[in-house]
Amino acid sequence: MPKRVTFYFDGFNFYFALKRKKKISPEWKDFYWLDLVAFCESFLGPDQVLEKVIYFTASPLSPQKNSRQSAFLNANRILHPDKFEVIRGKYMSKQIECPYCKYSISKPEEKRTDVNISVRMMADCVQDKTDVIVLISADTDLIPPLNFIHTNYPNKKVKVFFPPGSHALELHNHLRTFHSKWVFSKRMNVDFVMLSCPILSQLEISLFLYLRNGNS
Repeated sequence: MPKRVTFYFDGFNFYFALKRKKKISPEWKDFYWLDLVAFCESFLGPDQVLEKVIYFTASPLSPQKNSRQSAFLNANRILHPDKFEVIRGKYMSKQIECPYCKYSISKPEEKRTDVNISVRMMADCVQDKTDVIVLISADTDLIPPLNFIHTNYPNKKVKVFFPPGSHALELHNHLRTFHSKWVFSKRMNVDFVMLSCPILSQLEISLFLYLRNGNS
């Protein structure tokens, strides 16, 4: 029987990794519009089947950024209604004060994403909804749930893909500790991404925007 594979995207971590790469090479901006399900399917082995792609994020406070993010996520949802799911945290304004001049600014801060990822990965193991967990993140705060899964569900395989240009030594070393049962983490370097990224076509994006505006 094929092994069920679930991908868990740390959307904040993934997006800002792409944004950093775009500053070096502008063509990376194209990857803001990934067909996430097709992208994940490119990593499946012959004895594996995609169970679901779960994208964890929060709605930006900026109306313009929120609109672009919604277009991207809803386009993916329309293309793959049974395979793509979005779980949202929230952004909150955080006041930061200069210790010298006492001037303060408001900075948006994402909340709940790492908690949502942790709970969902563990719940999918408890409810036996997946056989292989693929976490796309370089956030070391996610080590505790991975350790829980390894300890309590040793039959579940775990992979971690670092977003483009990202690396977390602590997370990498943690995975190496359990090399006998876990798969080594992999970096999404330039070749890794360039060879494996289906992009949402302009037609697909335009169609979604057309439908969203109430046309039929």
